[in-house]
Amino acid sequence: MANVLPQVTKLKRIALDLLFPQWCVGCGSEGEYICQHCRESISFILPPICPRCGKPQSESSLCPACVNWETAIDGIRSPFIFRGVIRRAIHELKYRNLRALVPLLSRLLHEYLSANPLPGDVLLPVPLHGKRLRERGYNQSALLARELGKLTGIPVDVNSLVRRSHTTPQARTTSVEERRENVAGAFAGTAEKIKGKGVILIDDVTTSGATLNACAATLKSAGAASVWGLVLAIEP
Repeated sequence: MANVLPQVTKLKRIALDLLFPQWCVGCGSEGEYICQHCRESISFILPPICPRCGKPQSESSLCPACVNWETAIDGIRSPFIFRGVIRRAIHELKYRNLRALVPLLSRLLHEYLSANPLPGDVLLPVPLHGKRLRERGYNQSALLARELGKLTGIPVDVNSLVRRSHTTPQARTTSVEERRENVAGAFAGTAEKIKGKGVILIDDVTTSGATLNACAATLKSAGAASVWGLVLAIEP
């Protein structure tokens, strides 16, 4: 029976591919969610980067936006710039319910994390407020965290951080200051599972780092030893 199950799973996957063929979110060609041609166009983040927000710049020192920003988060890292095919893939996952992208996007995160390790004992997705979770039906960051947890073997915690305020989406704010004010006090944390632990926050995209920093402040108040952010893409 043990030898039969993998074959059954493989046959099911083939059947699903025949009934619902994959198409590239970048160019629409059939075969993969991101075809080889579109993968070659992806905007990778290469060093040097700002050691705090993770954005690329001309030297490995704090960028102008971070120089005077007193943060709770130890740093933010990401493999990609939020543009092109990665931007479209995140939008398909986040707004069009294409959850089939999760394994691929999680593998890309895993490849980055393997080459650029972060200190962490637990993966923790940035939570959605209950109202937005009911509207969307899922938290894309939690899906990514769970899949990444399978690949890395790092435990995933979806209970130690909650979003208690139903704030305006960060994408609708117009300035860094407004983003920081928008999420100030928006989260609550519990210490049971994270006290003394290194936490890696998982999210899909960040612009100013305000949400990740607000999460980090809450987690450190609850006893987390360190908090790093790992996101799929950083908006330039």
